[in-house]
Amino acid sequence: MTSPLRIAVLDDYQGIADTVDWSPIPRSAQVTSLRDHIAPGPALVERLAGHEVVVAMRERTPVDATLLAQLPALKLLVTTGPFNAAIDVAAAHRLGITVSGTGGAITPTVEHTWALILGLQRHLVIEDQRIRTGLWQSTVGGDLHGATLGLVGVGRIGSRVAAIGTAFGMNVIAWSPNLTDERAAKAGVTRVDRDTLFADADVVSLHMVLAEATRGLIGHAELDAMKPSAILVNTSRGGLIDETALIEALRDNRIRGAALDVYLQEPLPPGHPVAALPNTLLTPHLGYVTEGVMTIFYRDIVEDIAAYCSGSPLRLLTA
Repeated sequence: MTSPLRIAVLDDYQGIADTVDWSPIPRSAQVTSLRDHIAPGPALVERLAGHEVVVAMRERTPVDATLLAQLPALKLLVTTGPFNAAIDVAAAHRLGITVSGTGGAITPTVEHTWALILGLQRHLVIEDQRIRTGLWQSTVGGDLHGATLGLVGVGRIGSRVAAIGTAFGMNVIAWSPNLTDERAAKAGVTRVDRDTLFADADVVSLHMVLAEATRGLIGHAELDAMKPSAILVNTSRGGLIDETALIEALRDNRIRGAALDVYLQEPLPPGHPVAALPNTLLTPHLGYVTEGVMTIFYRDIVEDIAAYCSGSPLRLLTA
């Protein structure tokens, strides 16, 4: 009798794996949903030991060469999304581990960006909390119509954020290291230099890929250049911002506020300084966490595992 195919799903915070139909997999499957986050180390190795398939939920847990080398039973690594910067794909290949991805969608992150902008501009969380205690109208919101939206990056997500800003009646400007006038015009934005963007924007929203060249892209100089009435929004990656510089700017009220969905360390540790600041709106990396995206992820996860079992793996990631 063939032993069950042991599958571990990392960082399944909502327990979605327990609701999925795994029956299309041609082998009997034993699925373990890890609903708690386990940092790389002996505890994670112990939890994953003996699993032939591991599913990584985006970049929540780094899967590096050290971890992979300690999982001799692992033969298939599936990541949600078509790429994953937290996985050492080259190391996996050297160890004979197949790496597959899934489809995804960018519109939920666009929508979440605007949820954060609107929530911070109109003090929605504060007003929600206060009305429940009998308080009525204690804040004054900021306007979007006629304000300037500054986008750091206008790729697939940034260009859609720009379109919504235009619909609100905002003046949309953009900068990134490789942005051209032609690409800016295609996105319906005005290309400006870096200094102008941070000086003129009422809302600065980040939409860049995290790489060595962009790590710490937003630091003391950029934050000091912003208007005291401006807000900063990040739904991309926490490493784009110098976290210490941002905390100092917020504590000193050098900018009006920050709306963050991503952090340098995730999950955000209890007692982290940014969580104590009153001029922040914080969400736990929810940009892509919607019913539609999760449906795509798990549909493709099951297909990837079934294809692996049949000897014809799908959606292979290259190093």
